[in-house]
Amino acid sequence: MFLYGRTLSIPTVFVSYTGETLDTKSPLLKALKAVDLSATKVCQLFDKDIQHVVASLGPEQEYFVVDAALYMARPDLVMAGRSVFGHAPARGQQLEDHYFGTIPSRVYDFMREFEIESWKLGIPVRTRHNEVAPSQFEVAPLFEEVNVANDHNQLMIDVMSRVGEKHGLKILFHEKPFAGVNGSGKHNNWSLITDSGVNLYAPSSSARDNLLFLTFFVNTIKAVHEHADLLRASIATPGNDFRLGANEAPPAIMSVFIGAQMTAVLDELEKKGNVKIEKGDNMYMKLGIDQIPEIILDATDRNRTSPFAFTGNKFEFRAVGSSDNCATPMTALNLMVADQLDKFHTEVEKLIEKGEEKRLAIVTVLRKYIKESKDIRFEGDGYSDEWVKEAAKRKLGNVKNMPLALDAYLTKKSVELFEKHGVLTHKEVEARNEIRLEGYIKRVQIEARVLGDLAMNHIIPTAINYQSKLIANANGLKGLGVDNKTVVHTIKEISEHIDTIKNGVRAMVEERKRINKIADTHKRAIAYCDDVKEKYFDVIRDAVDDLELLVDNEDWPLVKYREMLFLR
Repeated sequence: MFLYGRTLSIPTVFVSYTGETLDTKSPLLKALKAVDLSATKVCQLFDKDIQHVVASLGPEQEYFVVDAALYMARPDLVMAGRSVFGHAPARGQQLEDHYFGTIPSRVYDFMREFEIESWKLGIPVRTRHNEVAPSQFEVAPLFEEVNVANDHNQLMIDVMSRVGEKHGLKILFHEKPFAGVNGSGKHNNWSLITDSGVNLYAPSSSARDNLLFLTFFVNTIKAVHEHADLLRASIATPGNDFRLGANEAPPAIMSVFIGAQMTAVLDELEKKGNVKIEKGDNMYMKLGIDQIPEIILDATDRNRTSPFAFTGNKFEFRAVGSSDNCATPMTALNLMVADQLDKFHTEVEKLIEKGEEKRLAIVTVLRKYIKESKDIRFEGDGYSDEWVKEAAKRKLGNVKNMPLALDAYLTKKSVELFEKHGVLTHKEVEARNEIRLEGYIKRVQIEARVLGDLAMNHIIPTAINYQSKLIANANGLKGLGVDNKTVVHTIKEISEHIDTIKNGVRAMVEERKRINKIADTHKRAIAYCDDVKEKYFDVIRDAVDDLELLVDNEDWPLVKYREMLFLR
């Protein structure tokens, strides 16, 4: 419980009259219990004194800050949370100077106040800094138990919005509010901690502890390999569809980055089953092979295109969207790891029963998992066309939109996973999918309506008025005997863009009428994605953005990117 202003707030779970869970907290708590039980059981293969394992989370929250007055002057930002139109400014993030720049004074004042308000509520915010895109920033907290960390993240978002209003600022949590620059994520830094304070994802100098680390490290990779489609589905949101795979956001292909050092360790373990990691002042890793020299453990991840990366003592799930609730991906991740640890424990026990020494049994199963999950490991450029082709060869999914991604929840494999651990029933999984699909449909509908309204009632009238000025100018030049080819060309160009916009909007409206008659929610969501969003949004936007460069700046009806993205 905590006081929020004058209100006593109590974190709550919600259930229906018939007992079905209606919230995101209930399944998260059940998944955390599952991973506690499963991880503890595995830990006790190494240390009988370990009685509990706690999952920890540190969500890095990215967001954009814009002037509140400019925000209110953009109907698309107000209605849809993102700008459906807007030509890229001459300077965006290409100079890579914003990340290391000074925080603008207005934003700095806002940050200080919301941090103080967060601390009053027990939210342990720790860092503040610019992000890569102009007007993009990040706040990160100290790590906490997953359930508490998620509550704090949701509360912090509300605090940020309220404090922003006091400073005349609007805080944007949409994953892609502006095209052509970085989108915003909520990087979920996740690890497992024993009740004795041991981070199970931190290498150790002790041979026994090191094998414990490798056990959890390899099993996590194996879990992601087995349930990559579910992990992808867990971060499927309308906003994330615009973000994934663009401007430093990870791609929709789920893969695991572990770095050169750990790749060498796993490769050697796979080949020989004889690996030793020693931790000294510089975290040296020794592979115990004469041909390979000592190497320094890289505790940071250099690959910004990886959706799921090992960062020295934790895994960072980067694909989570900025506006998303961490409970959904954290439920999926903890559940799949719990299930994988159960399988690992069963296989090890079977080998021990056959007479194999415990340590050898553990290494034998780990070597098997390393081979089986190798396809999910990728160290290269996640944006490259080569990776798309390679991922297809490895039979890794590349689902780029939310309606199709959500199908992973309803596979027999996923439903059995949820039911086996008592996290969600089949009925509850189906209900959640139906709700998320309906939400997707409504969001695309809203964006389509906003786009059509702005195009037909703001952009086209402005373009026609400016075109009339040009026509008058062309006639005047013609009367003076002056060559007016440039003006005439611009008039024709404007006409072409107007036709494209009109035809696009009208066709999009008719398409929506057709799609709204589709009874099946899943089919209707896919149709809205393929036949509305994918077919018309960019076509109409490109024409409008081209007009932005042709129409007189004083006449243009929308606040431009260059006016919104460089807050001072």
